[in-house]
Amino acid sequence: MGQKPLIIGICGGTGAGKTTITSRITQALSAANVIILEQDNYYKDFPELSLAERTEQNFDHPDSIDTPLLTEHLKKLRAGEAIERPTYDFTYYRRLPQTVRVEPRAATILEGILIFESKPLRELMDIKIFVDTDADLRFIRRLVRDIRERWRTMDSVIEQYRTTVRPMHMEFVEPSKRYADVIIPEGGQNEVGIDLVIQKIRSLVPR
Repeated sequence: MGQKPLIIGICGGTGAGKTTITSRITQALSAANVIILEQDNYYKDFPELSLAERTEQNFDHPDSIDTPLLTEHLKKLRAGEAIERPTYDFTYYRRLPQTVRVEPRAATILEGILIFESKPLRELMDIKIFVDTDADLRFIRRLVRDIRERWRTMDSVIEQYRTTVRPMHMEFVEPSKRYADVIIPEGGQNEVGIDLVIQKIRSLVPR
């Protein structure tokens, strides 16, 4: 690669529409020019705990993320080096032994709820986008996702949202909005905001 890779951070609360915007940006660029790193794959592993004990962990607190590893990987990608990205099993709350090799590209999209909370991560980002969506919509989307994709019960999703997701959002995610370069209200429904962001990114990434 002839130039330093562009790093785009996409932050926002659970169910805000981060993945939708990531997908729109990816579609607008050549697939060969962009990779996606999801903060969710960098949850810490707790093999010494039982499943019941792992279930009780606060996965919405910054301490639940292996931020040093994520930061190291982002630096390597920026330096033109490949990484072995971890994978995470959300059903059993465990990091899997298998990794995924990720080669550097002209652009890297880093997506997650807590990526702006970490100063080392923020300092690596060229563009910081915060997806701002009403709490009721975010909760509904999370409820549907966790039941369909992560095999959770409705009661467990509601309990987790009430005890950790919402409090941690108010303490860490919402305040991190002040670090954003761009705030996109209503997530994937904001066509004008998304189009403006895509135009800017297109001007910085070869197609």
